[in-house]
Amino acid sequence: MQTELAPEFRDTDDGREAEAILRKCVHCGFCTATCPTYQLLGDELDGPRGRIYLIKQVLEGKAPTRSTQLHLDRCLTCRNCESTCPSGVQYGHLVDIGRKIVDEKVPRPAMESATRWLLKEGLPSPLFGPAMALGQSVRGLLPDALKAKVPAKQEAGAWPTATHARKVLMLAGCVQPSMMPNINSATARVLDAAGIQTMIAKEAGCCGAVKFHLNDQEGGKAQMRANIDAWWPQVEHGPEAGGVEAIVMNASGCGVTVREYGHILRHDPAYAAKAARISDMTRDLSELLPDLVPALKARVRAPAGVVAYHPPCTLQHGQKLRGGVETHLRALGFDVRVAMNESHLCCGSAGTYSVLQPELAYPLRDRKLGHLKQLQPSVIASANIGCITHLQSGSGETPVRHWVELLDAALATA
Repeated sequence: MQTELAPEFRDTDDGREAEAILRKCVHCGFCTATCPTYQLLGDELDGPRGRIYLIKQVLEGKAPTRSTQLHLDRCLTCRNCESTCPSGVQYGHLVDIGRKIVDEKVPRPAMESATRWLLKEGLPSPLFGPAMALGQSVRGLLPDALKAKVPAKQEAGAWPTATHARKVLMLAGCVQPSMMPNINSATARVLDAAGIQTMIAKEAGCCGAVKFHLNDQEGGKAQMRANIDAWWPQVEHGPEAGGVEAIVMNASGCGVTVREYGHILRHDPAYAAKAARISDMTRDLSELLPDLVPALKARVRAPAGVVAYHPPCTLQHGQKLRGGVETHLRALGFDVRVAMNESHLCCGSAGTYSVLQPELAYPLRDRKLGHLKQLQPSVIASANIGCITHLQSGSGETPVRHWVELLDAALATA
């Protein structure tokens, strides 16, 4: 797809990157078949191909409108289209560029701007924890829409105290410690049982995705630099000198972002090399399973019942990691099954999407749950805090857990 950039974009990093991405697009339309919003709305402009044309027009100098902004807002950034694109179009990078440009040119209504500001400033804030605790204490009195965003209070359990030669860093995350603290401690216990020590850098916070994807890209980059600074003493010299062997993510949404630090900060002279090193060292927790299965197999007593597994988009499309969780949990005795239909489609959570686009997020959630419940599961499992919370809000009596919590419980009862 040929593009003649407008003068204001010709000599910019964003313009050059967007032009290179657009050059790969052959307008084949394969992406529309796997786009969740196109499946729901049937509008070309609410699919990747249509959004690509909208961004192309803006880059060529056409003034964006509120309609342009709305069509880009409706994108979940699930990157399913990237998995089906035969030309390797990096749509996720392109839509970040397009949204940034459009938001600079199209003002938002006051209420919408306020909501987006509250999300990008509130979720990574130290005040989020106390606010969540307050919400959980009065959860039964909350209206249904708010209750869906406030999970029931969860105990974290004990953090292991043993030291091991093998060490990994883990990002605690901005909302996970308050919403579902057991995910982090279960991760530490499972790794401890396999002889791996989990370290936390207290100065590290939000991965930067919340601000970056709400078009505060400079604010997101600042959080990325702060994390790099917090982690660097542990990664600089490598495991041979007492450092960590990897940075482990148990929230796939954070994982896909940290894996892109090197790309996002590639033009930053002070951080480009460090960011690339951080990205290279980042592993999703599921990538450790080949090491964990032999170490844990004799100690795991998997419970009876079907585990319906929902692979998050950030895992299967963003990080291109498919099949690992279910394959290795089956090797440990779990009856793990993936939905027979539309297992590739997004559940509608997508970070802050379920707050900003509820009219699309909840139909996608119910569509996903319909496929998962056909498996008649005793529990639904996933690998990302957003997906887990979103699915739990509609799953009724069927619990939704992180797969590492299931593995931790199977070890605790062995």
